[in-house]
Amino acid sequence: MADNFIPISKPAIGPRERELVLAALDSGWVSSIGEYIDRFEEEFAKYCGTRYALAVSNGTTGLHLALATLGLTQGDEVIVPDLTFVATANAVAYTGATPVLADIDPDTLCLDPASVRALITPRTKAIIPVHLYGHPADMDALTEIADSYGIAVIEDAAEAHGAEYRGRRVGGLGKCGVFSFYGNKVITTGEGGMLTTDDQEFWQRAKRLRDHAMSPTRRYFHEDRGFNYRITNLQAALGVAQLERIDEFLNRRAEIMDWYRQAISANSEVRLNRVKNWAKSAYWMVCLEVDSFDAAQRDEFMRLLKARGIDSRPYFCSMSSMPMYQQAALPVAGRKAQTGLNLPSYFEMTKSDVQRIGSDVNDILKSMGVM
Repeated sequence: MADNFIPISKPAIGPRERELVLAALDSGWVSSIGEYIDRFEEEFAKYCGTRYALAVSNGTTGLHLALATLGLTQGDEVIVPDLTFVATANAVAYTGATPVLADIDPDTLCLDPASVRALITPRTKAIIPVHLYGHPADMDALTEIADSYGIAVIEDAAEAHGAEYRGRRVGGLGKCGVFSFYGNKVITTGEGGMLTTDDQEFWQRAKRLRDHAMSPTRRYFHEDRGFNYRITNLQAALGVAQLERIDEFLNRRAEIMDWYRQAISANSEVRLNRVKNWAKSAYWMVCLEVDSFDAAQRDEFMRLLKARGIDSRPYFCSMSSMPMYQQAALPVAGRKAQTGLNLPSYFEMTKSDVQRIGSDVNDILKSMGVM
């Protein structure tokens, strides 16, 4: 790529990260035991305001582990949003349960409580709200529904580290929360994830299942079918260093979002991220929606942007459009999936980078007859 190419995302790795990873290497504890794993779990739980946190190999395994800990099995149903990364639905399917697709709110891009309520059946065992692109779901409304039917709420917070719902950080608003530390997330361990909860019994069972369900009293005796969903001490060392910087990362993302709002000529047809007055977004991704676009026009816009040295990515495909979950399109999710896109956002971006992107976005939209 050209030297002036602006990628969609890249991690911010500095001296502190190198220091702790090298310390983990020098300790000799490079696998799934070590001081940084314990430290990362303790500090992440404290950050989220939960009693417990459990480090796992990635966000997908974290979701599967949470569902397995609840005892989900064939014949059960779990309500998930139609617009999400496929891991949300896949994790449900791994247990033998059925993902049931609900529509989304057009502003938050998260589960629409009315759509969820209409899908509840006697087989429904859980709801998985996804805090999509860093904006929290309407947790009070979803929790009220779940409580009235005696079902669990698992927060898919893979993209929302530090996001807040009515003054409380996500990850502690349901039975459990699950985070991802993939390389493009707010903080990263390369791969990796975290399960958070206030429920001691749930945490203890998840911890056993994470490590092949080995008996705590008899070595190499396994009481159940467990999983190898552990994280390494090397990854956790990177996570500890990243967590020390999370406020810095989140402040920069908010600043970048402000720069975009100044640079792009938004109007009733062209919109950037919307944030409810009860929410604090992590702004994991900058979202651009153009009402007049169809899928082909959205893709052409992205092609023209890339020709100018600026990366972008489409919104996630809807689950209902995929062969394994195919059904009639849900109106809001289906429309957003075809027309929404994400613009670059990462720690090292400068205001001039965003001004350049904004100028090109405005220019291309004008050439396409939008402005």
